[in-house]
Amino acid sequence: MVRKLTLGRGLFVGINTIVLTAVTLLCIVPFIHLLSISLSSNTAAMAGEVKLWPVGFSLDSYQFLSEKVEFFRSLRVSVERVLLGTAVNMFLVFITAYPLSKANDQFKHRTIYVWFFAVTMFFSGGLIPTYIIVKSTGLIDSIWSLILPGALSVWNVILMLNFFRSIPRELEEAAKIDGAGHWKILWRIYLPVSLPSIATIGLFTIVGHWNAWFDGILYLNSPDKYPLQTYLSTLIMSMNSMMTSVSSEQLEMLENLSEKTLRNAQIFMGALPIMVVYPFLQKYFVKGMTVGSVKE
Repeated sequence: MVRKLTLGRGLFVGINTIVLTAVTLLCIVPFIHLLSISLSSNTAAMAGEVKLWPVGFSLDSYQFLSEKVEFFRSLRVSVERVLLGTAVNMFLVFITAYPLSKANDQFKHRTIYVWFFAVTMFFSGGLIPTYIIVKSTGLIDSIWSLILPGALSVWNVILMLNFFRSIPRELEEAAKIDGAGHWKILWRIYLPVSLPSIATIGLFTIVGHWNAWFDGILYLNSPDKYPLQTYLSTLIMSMNSMMTSVSSEQLEMLENLSEKTLRNAQIFMGALPIMVVYPFLQKYFVKGMTVGSVKE
């Protein structure tokens, strides 16, 4: 049925289009500006002449970056963190959300356990007790100190259990009649039909691990073990560390660069992987959020 476009409907669509376009530009323009500065000449960047298009096009920043060992070492640490952290986080979310999604007649005192987890969203032990625990367990200066302290996201558990509760109970009952246990029901029935919600919390987890930087400063003593965002944060705060770790050839190249162009090049390269991954998960994102928020 074709809906007649009234004056009110036309204004509504027009205003929505303008607002959403403005929001989209607010998200995209900073990245374009970032890329433009990284591709501009030293003098143009320092003079503030670069807006949304490179001025004095130059690839010197990316050439220097391609030869910098520290950047790719921290990039490798970040990739390891994302892979290990996402696997651990998702596994714990699945095995926690599955029993909590059951009705009270299937899982006694379910509500008590749900509130037990929910309270941790509003109250925490604080930074110092958390550091003491990480140190006491021997995780300091290891990649596991970046993964285990936040291994279970209660917010993701709530999204997942609400999605699980939307799955017809008859599917589980039919599987039980065929002799399936809880593990087989979870992995063979619940998870395959929960792809939108899995993609949603998976995206949250990947972005969270990739963008985290403060825990690297807290728990890692060696800069060689810093993930990319921690490395970039220390680099942005001080350029002196870079000067002491470059070869003579790189130092000669660095004379033709500015801190501004090099910094923007590294920030753009740090954000690029997530920008590449997100479009493939975006189609599941809205559906996972809406379906996962229907029930308590």
